[in-house]
Amino acid sequence: MMVVPERSPIRRLSPDVVHRIAAGEVVERPASVVKELIENSLDAGATEVAVELREGGLALIEVRDDGSGIPESELPLAVERYATSKLAGSEELESVTTLGFRGEALAAIGAVSRLSLVSRTSASADAATLSVEGGAVGPVAPAARAPGTTVSVRDLFFNVPARQKFLRGAASEQLAVGDVVDRLYLARPDVRFSLTSEGREVRRYPRSDSRRDAAARVLGEELLDHAVEVSDGPSDGVAIAGVVGRPSIHRGTSQGIFLAVNGRTIESRPLAQAVRLAFQDYLPPSRFPVAVVHLMVDPSRVDVNVHPTKREVRIARERDLAERLRVAVRRAIREGAHTVDRDLPEPAIPDPDAFGEASPSAEAAVGEFDRGVPLAAMPASRQRTLSEPTVVARVAGTSRHPSIRLVGPLFDLYWVGESEGAAVWIDQHAASERVVYEMLRREGGLARQELVEPPTLRLTARRAEALRAHAAAVDAAGFAVEPFGGDAFRLRSIPTYRGRRPRPDAILALLDELADGARPTVPDGLAERVTASIACHSAVRGGDAIEAAEMGRILEALFALGDAAFACPHGRPILVQIPRSRLDRWFLRPSA
Repeated sequence: MMVVPERSPIRRLSPDVVHRIAAGEVVERPASVVKELIENSLDAGATEVAVELREGGLALIEVRDDGSGIPESELPLAVERYATSKLAGSEELESVTTLGFRGEALAAIGAVSRLSLVSRTSASADAATLSVEGGAVGPVAPAARAPGTTVSVRDLFFNVPARQKFLRGAASEQLAVGDVVDRLYLARPDVRFSLTSEGREVRRYPRSDSRRDAAARVLGEELLDHAVEVSDGPSDGVAIAGVVGRPSIHRGTSQGIFLAVNGRTIESRPLAQAVRLAFQDYLPPSRFPVAVVHLMVDPSRVDVNVHPTKREVRIARERDLAERLRVAVRRAIREGAHTVDRDLPEPAIPDPDAFGEASPSAEAAVGEFDRGVPLAAMPASRQRTLSEPTVVARVAGTSRHPSIRLVGPLFDLYWVGESEGAAVWIDQHAASERVVYEMLRREGGLARQELVEPPTLRLTARRAEALRAHAAAVDAAGFAVEPFGGDAFRLRSIPTYRGRRPRPDAILALLDELADGARPTVPDGLAERVTASIACHSAVRGGDAIEAAEMGRILEALFALGDAAFACPHGRPILVQIPRSRLDRWFLRPSA
């Protein structure tokens, strides 16, 4: 028998409960606090914004700016809900031009932290301060400060313990804050940004009037030489401008696509998909382009009030805008495809993380940081001809796997084999990746090759943070990296597996994936995703020329794994069998 609960009366919630509920819509983690505070600074006309963190923002978040400041008399209003200087009437909601306008950020943050606000206008000789603790507002008091505003947020969620358990560790929260700073800088490169953690500066972005330079500071200096400009309009109330990396620069996730509308960093699946579709003929489905796109759209066409944190926007005729963006990016790729910046060789389209050919010398492993070599420039040993004989290898089967006679490679990507009554196609990278992945899970690391002449890498702030946050994973991958001053790092060793080594810049892609959370296509936990990323960058790659004997050894190791031998760590199939009966039907032959 179902028990009907006793009805509770409808009642008004207390102000404290209301404030905490409202705070939950705006304040998700330290990164969301930083976003709201920096947007306030930008709306105040700041030309410099400094962010300081302790314990990833869990203990302290402080944002300082040189903006217009808040008059002493208005400080109590600044921490009230629905009080704002950026909106006067409902008609202005139809064409919002400021980043913050809802009048709830400071009130929401103050409801779940210990907040202090110090501000001074240029017309005032003195600054004033005000504190909020758990929603309780204190009195206004005099303070000292240059014109501008400082907001300090301490002990986030101190009065909401249930929210604290959903937060990650300090390193992960700091990475998330860094991503926010990156996005805001890419949207507003005319403002100087800095981020300090535990007294150490982890990001410094100078003011720039070049979108390419700003993009290179955040996404990697390779964009300086291997990117094209996107430009379209203005027409019909829309202008498009930005920078996209050439097809040789790509990522394993969509995290390298940055979008801004009217100076506001946004997330938009249709617009991001439009950028990706522009690369449809240049990148495989599993890879994503790198792009920074600014769209200036008539404010009356943009509804920025559809999400509490203003992370998403709604745009009238968005499908038309997405198509226009796709065409603009596509045109930029085509027009820039044959130009060469700074007299550097044009990069080829294959995966930039591809392994070089195995070599016993460390100097050969270092190589040049190229991203592909034209066929005519390849060593003769790397050039294959269709008539070149192939060494055949045989792989014994198991109760779960067929015996295979390897016939030869196709496109340096697949191997063709023959088993009893069927043709077999093998993805050499997927097979090798599964073997390396399982070995890493058993043994915890790869062997490494010390480099005689360690190359110097220049890491973006995001990659440097990922290196610090995932130092154990990078070491397990076989890479030894040490600081060399500023954004420079020395690569002391690289991984080696069965005599094969990656090019040194393979670590850049690994750091990008670690910063993104490491291979999100792997359904297991973070440790498994990190291991999958290491395996991906340590295995034989598509495009590697390997001998039949080596492929045979990979298959033998694969078959020894049992049920794990049928898919790579990301779920892609390793072997595909085509029965001879199906081939016979294709060629209209009677079945044998």
